[in-house]
Amino acid sequence: MQRRHFLATTLAATSLGAKAAITDESPAGQPFIVKAGDARFGVHTPYRGTNGNDIKISGKDTNGQLAVFEYIGREKIGPTLHIHHDQDELFSIIEGEYLFQVGNEKFTAKAGDTVFAPRGIPHTWIQLTDYGKQVYMVQPAGKMEEFFLKMNELKGPPTEELAQKIHKEHGMTIVGPPLALK
Repeated sequence: MQRRHFLATTLAATSLGAKAAITDESPAGQPFIVKAGDARFGVHTPYRGTNGNDIKISGKDTNGQLAVFEYIGREKIGPTLHIHHDQDELFSIIEGEYLFQVGNEKFTAKAGDTVFAPRGIPHTWIQLTDYGKQVYMVQPAGKMEEFFLKMNELKGPPTEELAQKIHKEHGMTIVGPPLALK
């Protein structure tokens, strides 16, 4: 009987401890919805002034574990070849077609495809179609939200030196130019 009591007490304590650990690490926020065309906190951060690039789930919502962005492209452009030093990045293509480079590999991704760019690996993409839409995530959230807010404060395209400085301040390094359409 004492053994059964010991086992029951141990299982209950382990279960409560596991629940407490999960609760301690889980976000404390409430469920929410971000409607189409809206940004999480009402602040839009257009990419290069024209393409949508809105935060949908903030690192503030996930205790810094994840940030989710929606990109809506109306121009055939993309970012410089860059490295995230502390974040993995995942792209889910909703509409359109994109040329990706991850490491030394180049491949086309279209609606329904998912691309994974591990931290520490150079990557970039360029939109191939007139219209494109993707949802991309960074894990952990890092300073991506702050990066886009900072870039949107600029009155025009940054110099190479300023772009590299802003990337470095936000945990990234530019290692090459953007992809170009042939």
